[in-house]
Amino acid sequence: MKKKILTGLALIVAVAAFGSACQQTASNMNSAANHNAMNSNSMMMNQNSMPMNGSNMQGMNNGNMDHSMMQSSPNAAAAPYDLQFLDTMTAHHQGAVTMAGPVAAKAQHAEIKTLAANIISSQQTEIAQMKAWREKWFAGAAPAINMEMPGMSDSMMRMDMKKLDTLKGNEFDLEFIRQMIPHHEGAVVMAKEALKKSTKDEVKTLAKAIIAAQEAEIKQMDAWRTAWVREK
Repeated sequence: MKKKILTGLALIVAVAAFGSACQQTASNMNSAANHNAMNSNSMMMNQNSMPMNGSNMQGMNNGNMDHSMMQSSPNAAAAPYDLQFLDTMTAHHQGAVTMAGPVAAKAQHAEIKTLAANIISSQQTEIAQMKAWREKWFAGAAPAINMEMPGMSDSMMRMDMKKLDTLKGNEFDLEFIRQMIPHHEGAVVMAKEALKKSTKDEVKTLAKAIIAAQEAEIKQMDAWRTAWVREK
């Protein structure tokens, strides 16, 4: 009788030990599954973040876009003239600011450094004014950059920042003038058209200021080019 009791107790202990082992195994399996799931989710999150990073990088590249390769906004020609002028001249001014940016570090002549600083200051001020007018008169309107506006396309295509990047000193100065004169000439053509087509007195006043300032700068740059070409 005593022997049977001992045998029964041993059997109960064995069953309990077996159950505990099974429970531990199941727990380990669940833990492993959860760990794998976390790794899988983490991988999915990383994979999903890759296009976002790629998009951000693409946007950064666009921020340094080649202004000479600009294209018209969709349906720009159908927009009100003043909206076209504001958006197109803003883009044109931004091109001049971009071109003038490296002058302080690369130019030889103090005169052209002063000119470049004035271009950056005056045209950034005009850009801010045009953006304010756009918000006031055409809030929420789609972009209306029109590369077909007289003076726009040809002058922007003359921009060659890659070439300017390879030059310094007097060679840089002469190349800057070679590119900036036609760029200014394009702005003058656009501004003269605005005097005829704009319905806004503010735009006409700005157009007159652009014509006066940039024609004077063209004349000055042309005189510098004649003088400095002898230094080559």
